[in-house]
Amino acid sequence: MLGIRTFRGGGVFPYERKSRTRDKRIWNAAIPGIAVIPFLQHSGTPAVPLVRQGDRVREGMLIGRPAGEDSAAVHSPIPGIVQELVNVVLPNGNSSLAALVALDGEFDRLGKETRSFPWENLTPEELIDAIANRGVVGMGGESVPTRQKYLRARQAGAETLIVNGVESEPYVCADYRLMIEKAAEIVEGIRIAEKALGVKHVFFAISNGRSEAAEAVGTALRSSGSQARLIQLQDRYPQGDEKELVRAITGKEVPSGGSPLDTGTVVSNVATVFAIYEAVVLQKPLIDRVVTVAGGAVRNPGNLKVRLGTPLADLIEECGGFRHTPARIVVGGPMTGLGIFDLSIPVTKGTRAVLALSEAEVGDATETACIQCGRCVRACPMGLEPTILYKYIDHQQYDRAVAAGLADCHECGACAYVCPAHIPLVQGLKVGKRVVDDRIRTREAAK
Repeated sequence: MLGIRTFRGGGVFPYERKSRTRDKRIWNAAIPGIAVIPFLQHSGTPAVPLVRQGDRVREGMLIGRPAGEDSAAVHSPIPGIVQELVNVVLPNGNSSLAALVALDGEFDRLGKETRSFPWENLTPEELIDAIANRGVVGMGGESVPTRQKYLRARQAGAETLIVNGVESEPYVCADYRLMIEKAAEIVEGIRIAEKALGVKHVFFAISNGRSEAAEAVGTALRSSGSQARLIQLQDRYPQGDEKELVRAITGKEVPSGGSPLDTGTVVSNVATVFAIYEAVVLQKPLIDRVVTVAGGAVRNPGNLKVRLGTPLADLIEECGGFRHTPARIVVGGPMTGLGIFDLSIPVTKGTRAVLALSEAEVGDATETACIQCGRCVRACPMGLEPTILYKYIDHQQYDRAVAAGLADCHECGACAYVCPAHIPLVQGLKVGKRVVDDRIRTREAAK
């Protein structure tokens, strides 16, 4: 194991708040009576629906065909009958066409014996096709289709793979429990990713406070033949951000507006690597994932293996319901997640946590004027001046915001976390980035 590392500047040390879920084993959530299955569960173009009202579908059946390189396959998580195709709101606030499938019929996989597929003789191209055919996307962040990421990495000659097991946001323990309970499967997924990518160096990144997970993964690595090296990183936020991982582990700087691939590096989340294992070894489509349900308003928080398309209300009920009315419900971690108001929203491939936070945890306070204290500048891991960027955006001076480094903002939320004036800095920067992106797309479409 290599020594403990971290990124150079900025960052914060939020209270972890993982004690109520850290030691709870993953349990299987109830199968939803009606699954709401969006055709957009990834960044990029929605999948093309292959079903219509009245169609019967099987567990794991392809119901959405990828619409291009930036799209991903969608499979039915349950057997049943398509009630209708409707537009639904996603956890990120976007909308998508979705199939409503009512549970009916027998399961093809649930409760059945599963045989391991001998994948070692497959070519890298065949491995990537298998990953794509089962709908695997990045499950720790923006949900980029894994086929798209891995093909680009091969074309660019990437030499390094970093498996991200840091999970630095408070409350969230889904990856931590996966590493403890499915270490051998994750490591086999790493071996598949190594071959698919053709990389020379592999690092498994984990926070230095995760001793049980580090021991499980280390033991699995030593007996696997994988070239991956376990490296511990300081338990500091946003250490789990892929650009900070690249900086801490390789010493290379991702260029402004660029990605880890610009440094010859590919970053894949632990849950993604586990999904790769299931896709190739078990030939299982991505139809479920582990989700942390936590927060002070939840009666019995835990880590659940959930069928995609399960309404969030079902997860709350699975965890005993609310102890009291939550002050805020967040999908994702508290630093980067999004607040929601509708518990009919379904779990998607990118849903890693659902938090029902109490008044005490939210700690709402009145926004006041910036006092020029500089805390946001010291907290920013990218060396930006969030308060200046926020001012430019607030005054619709988007060109000046871009010139000041808006594109380099990771939206990690460290600036807002430390702001004594309670200015919604990260929300403002997110809005500014979306406006800039929309303007760029409009200009390109007009050419």
